Amino acid sequence: MFSIPELKKVEDVMDINFNTINENESVKVAISEIIKSNKKTIIAINDENIMSGVISITDIHNLNLNDDTDKIKVKDVMKKKVISVEKGMIIDECRDLMIKENIGILPVLENGKIEGILRQEHIRDYLYMQLEDYGITLKYIIGQIKEGICAVNEDGIVILWNSFMEERYDIKSEDIVGKPISDYLENTICERVLRRRIGISDVYSTYKKQDMYGLVHANPIFFGGEFVGVVCTELDVTEARNLSFELEKTNEKLKYLQDEMKNLSNGIFAKILGKSDKIERAKAIAKQVAKTSSSIFIWGESGTGKEVFSRAIHECSGRKGAFVPVNCSAIPAELFESEFFGYESGAFTGANKKGKSGIFELAKDGTVFLDEIADLPLNMQAKLLRVLQEKEIRRVGGEKTIKINPRIISATNKDLEKMVKEEKFREDLYYRLNVVEIKIPPLRERKEDIGILLHSFLDEMCKENGKPQLTLSKEAYKILENYKWKGNIRELKNTVENMVVLSDSTIIKKDDIPSYIINSTKIDIEEEEYPLDLKSATEKLEIKNITKALELSKGNKAKAAKILNIPRTTLYYKLELYGIK
Repeated sequence: MFSIPELKKVEDVMDINFNTINENESVKVAISEIIKSNKKTIIAINDENIMSGVISITDIHNLNLNDDTDKIKVKDVMKKKVISVEKGMIIDECRDLMIKENIGILPVLENGKIEGILRQEHIRDYLYMQLEDYGITLKYIIGQIKEGICAVNEDGIVILWNSFMEERYDIKSEDIVGKPISDYLENTICERVLRRRIGISDVYSTYKKQDMYGLVHANPIFFGGEFVGVVCTELDVTEARNLSFELEKTNEKLKYLQDEMKNLSNGIFAKILGKSDKIERAKAIAKQVAKTSSSIFIWGESGTGKEVFSRAIHECSGRKGAFVPVNCSAIPAELFESEFFGYESGAFTGANKKGKSGIFELAKDGTVFLDEIADLPLNMQAKLLRVLQEKEIRRVGGEKTIKINPRIISATNKDLEKMVKEEKFREDLYYRLNVVEIKIPPLRERKEDIGILLHSFLDEMCKENGKPQLTLSKEAYKILENYKWKGNIRELKNTVENMVVLSDSTIIKKDDIPSYIINSTKIDIEEEEYPLDLKSATEKLEIKNITKALELSKGNKAKAAKILNIPRTTLYYKLELYGIK
């Protein structure tokens, strides 16, 4: 049954039970032998037992009815020019010879002696059995192929439909074979090739089953120059396609992570500089809620470090997903939904052909930082509220829902309570976001931290710009300390960078400070005001004197300790306490 195609020889098929008659016998005897053997043709042989011809019913029928068959010899009626073959000839060659010469019998000889007879029915039976065997073999082979195979004739009638196609389309072979493919499937690639008679390959196609994709190759079949049908093969690429999209999403996440790694320090909250009570209070709350999943609302003026706080909270939270920051004020109104939730391929004109992951999908199990949340349009506020409640999103142009579980940290420098009263911000969303509120004080309310920030930024900017270590003069320090930093830490850092880049000395003096700061700072640098709180006044004085001693000693801590008249270990402790570098 499960056979290997082979070329059979004539002796494997021929009939060895054939009848012979001596050529000198009468036709009457020949008729008797034909009737007795129930054969249409018998072989005539000579006295040396060598084949000399063949006589058939047709030959006898051609005699006149009045002829005396008893007196007429076989050799006078038989066909003497007989086409024969030798043993060892391939059966397919014998078939072709019989068709060419239009003969129904083919003697098989060996050394001139007849060994058998090959008739048309022998070839027919042999080919039928071989065809049936090959058909069963082909059926099993095609059935086991892990690829779809479909064949249709020139009229679009299905002639082959393997088990892969049965399972893929939920259509049985016995139902579709013998019927037009268009009765079961619409606008198939197979039909397009039928019409155009040109092969189509490497085409993605979506089928009746949801989220199923295949790579189809369809080619026209020509036999003897005549179009006879189409053969289609189909490979399931659903898993490969999904893996491709997952890889793309992973690459997007990786890019975010790479960008975020540049902004993260070795410590978590150590990056947030300052020792003032207000900043320490803000850090304490942030540390306390970092491990929870509660939504956090950060309020602070522009430049106070709201994103720095949110990054520290995310890193401390231990969440597996990425930290994805988004500035709500920087997104055009018409792009909010696609940026937040992503979109599918072809969702709108100009969309990426492969679709795109949204902010919430990228931060699936991580943290979304919504900066400038007050600038979120009202229609998006409603959709954001639904996302926070349902913990699922749907891409623009998509039908599938995607489960998410990100931590939401929102921030603004505007009065959201006032906006709620004015109905410019949804009250239900405000309370959903403001589960825990962290207020970051402006720099003017934490003057004792200005010295720490100044020296930290000064060291950072000198390294970044390849400058030698610079120090601040007493006069320059007092001006910067008493300036009302409207831009807060961001403005302070930019000012330090400006002074470092433009400085042509090892000491930053008053003249190196931007003029707008000097003009807005009207202070007698000879007078020093200290807070009434003795602890704060002591800390301020210690920071001032330690900084001055380090300036005089050019950073030599041993000399600075002698100038201050304190042990070196005490100086190291104070330097770490106040964050002085």
